Amino acid sequence: MIWNCVSIILFRPFVSRLFKKWRVFVLKCFGAKIEWSTHIYASVKIWAPWNLQMGANSSLGPNVDCYNQGNITIGANTVISQKTYLCASSHDYTKTDFPLILKPITIGNGVWVAADAFIGPGVSIEDNAIIAARSVVNKKVEKNAVMGGNPATLIKLRTVE
Repeated sequence: MIWNCVSIILFRPFVSRLFKKWRVFVLKCFGAKIEWSTHIYASVKIWAPWNLQMGANSSLGPNVDCYNQGNITIGANTVISQKTYLCASSHDYTKTDFPLILKPITIGNGVWVAADAFIGPGVSIEDNAIIAARSVVNKKVEKNAVMGGNPATLIKLRTVE
């Protein structure tokens, strides 16, 4: 509840790039384990900063929805593009009361998740992978894989020079 109020007053209004470090500071105050060199846009929605970890030079683009009831870990030099939805929880539909299940998301170093992608609970995306725009990822993505579609499938392997 406190985070929701603080984000409205001290996080979202500061949209200029000049306030990049201010937003990092506010998130760190609420337990986020993020590097000072990260870039998090003011329009990003973060459900629980204390469940967010980000490496150096990584970015959460405009209107990213980081629904991190479970932990979300993002490596260094990784870009999560605009309107991406990161969802680290689900419900057990086999039980009548649909209890909450927390499943962490791990995104490696040098990854690019393109615009409007959905990254589901328990997903692991290994280093240097690319997720195409509007893709739905619901299983592990191997290193250097270029994935796309719904559900995301391997398009090709990326060669990094």
